Formats: sequence, C-alpha cells, structure tokens
Amino acid sequence: MIFHASIPANDPKHVAQVLAELWGGFAAPFSPFPDAWMAVAGDDRGSIIEVYPSDQVITPGGAHEDSVSYGAGAFKRPQYSAFHMAIATKLAAEDVIAIGEREGWRAVRRTRGNNFFDVIEFWIENSTMLEFLTPEMQAQYLAFATPENFKAMAAG
Repeated sequence: MIFHASIPANDPKHVAQVLAELWGGFAAPFSPFPDAWMAVAGDDRGSIIEVYPSDQVITPGGAHEDSVSYGAGAFKRPQYSAFHMAIATKLAAEDVIAIGEREGWRAVRRTRGNNFFDVIEFWIENSTMLEFLTPEMQAQYLAFATPENFKAMAAG
C-alpha cells in the first residue's frame, strides 16, 4: 500500500490545490522543503501527495543523515518521465475531465490492456501523468488486479 508519493511541479501550490479538489481533501504547505505543498486526501490511511518545485531533487544523505533537497535551478527535470501512479477519486469521469479542461491540462479517458480497466489520464501541468479512477473504474481495476492475473501476464 502506498501512503504518500511526491511529484514535481512548476506551481506546487496550485497543483496541490487541484489534486486536493480531485480527492475531496485539502492542500497545505509541506514544511520540510521550501515552497513545497501537499494534497491531503483526508482518508483513513493518511494519503498525501507531496508537490515539490520542479527544480528540487531529493538526494541521499550521508551515513546517518536524512535525505537532502537541493534547488535554486541546480537541476532541470525532463518534461516527461516513466513515473505515473493510479489514484482513486470519488468524482465522476466527466467531473475529473472538466477539471483537467479548466486547468488546460490533458485529461482523457483511456482503456488499459485488453479492456482490463479504464482510467482518466490526467496530465499535471501537461508533464506528469496521474491515472485517476472513478468508483466504477476502481471496481474494474480491483476485478482485474489479482495475483493470478498478474502471474498470467508475466507468464504470457
């Protein structure tokens, strides 16, 4: 189970606010890192998405030190990466897509695999893809995402 994740954004506060809206939660500053924000789901697992300025990275600390974040333009992230994650929402598909359209971000319903399940590809700042699953899509995903089905995919 994933409790929290972090993503980069050019406007962390705004992105956290949009994610919180999709979750029905709230956004707040994330104090460990300058200018970072978090979207808080308000669920029973403490789910959050930390949103960092896109010029910050997390690097390993020393032998007994915490991770360290560096910024100030020292790093430039690529526009796209292989990172994505699937996230539950209570909203209907048309509401998720409408939020994406309002933001000017790509948001489109897609089918994964051979009609395994549907998702809404929601492209944060048209750069980072999050897959949002409505209650209907969550049921499809859970019906598909069994150990047996994953083993069959790996063997096939």
